[in-house]
Amino acid sequence: MKVIDILKQKEVTVSFEVFPPKTDAGFASVSGATRKIAALRPDFMSVTYGAGGGTSKNTARIAADLQNTYGTTVLAHLTCVSSTRETVSSMIEKYKELGIENIMALRGDIPAQGRTVFDYDHAAELIYDIKSRAEDICIGGACYPEGHVECLRQSDDIRHLKEKVEAGCDFLTTQMFFDNLTMYNFLYKVREAGIQVPILAGIMPITNEKQVGRSVALSGATIPQKFKRMIDSFGDDPARMQQAGIIYASEQIIDLISNGVSHIHVYTMNKPDVAAGILHCLSEFLK
Repeated sequence: MKVIDILKQKEVTVSFEVFPPKTDAGFASVSGATRKIAALRPDFMSVTYGAGGGTSKNTARIAADLQNTYGTTVLAHLTCVSSTRETVSSMIEKYKELGIENIMALRGDIPAQGRTVFDYDHAAELIYDIKSRAEDICIGGACYPEGHVECLRQSDDIRHLKEKVEAGCDFLTTQMFFDNLTMYNFLYKVREAGIQVPILAGIMPITNEKQVGRSVALSGATIPQKFKRMIDSFGDDPARMQQAGIIYASEQIIDLISNGVSHIHVYTMNKPDVAAGILHCLSEFLK
């Protein structure tokens, strides 16, 4: 099933993101975790691609497994910054052969050692390429409530976002954020800019203190005082920190739903217990 059809049919959706193993040796443990998350019956699941496409083979394996074993709608990621057009074409064909109808089209992170391939500069180019090769594929794209870390002005970032939509992007998913006011302000700006596709709120449950530094470094997300106090109070107690992180994320989601942002994408970090905890907190909202 196409993600865009799910978003149109259901008033509230909750989906989960998982990531494949970096090596074949880790496939069994990761596959077990993703299957447990799929057993929770989210509306769909996305499977990441890894820096430079390094996990592309396992992305396809995990996505096909979730789809074939559980009938889960899958959104397979595809990044382009380190890929040739031939590589991208090959991955599109592989996804089509596996019956995958949804692709999350991303530029991807610039490699630490610098770029060696220059076939694509922006995600909009990848989106256009996918549409030209597979017109019936549903395409998702990324957006950044606080602006992309490489973009000096949010107005420029929103202009690039509009280019993605014009290239054929069917829906957008936000980078993580921890203050809902950031999301509401962002939505006002993008709707004013004429971007009308569905926008999913990306929520990252922070369940251990070490996640904070990594998440902020990658996303540039602002950390509210309420969130800082939670980390200060429970960061050295793993069990309490996990529960607090689940509750904080769930409260974020409930506030979003009450304000009309009803499509939620949770970055689970391959943790079935975290995914289950959030669904438990939201059970009355998902009936």
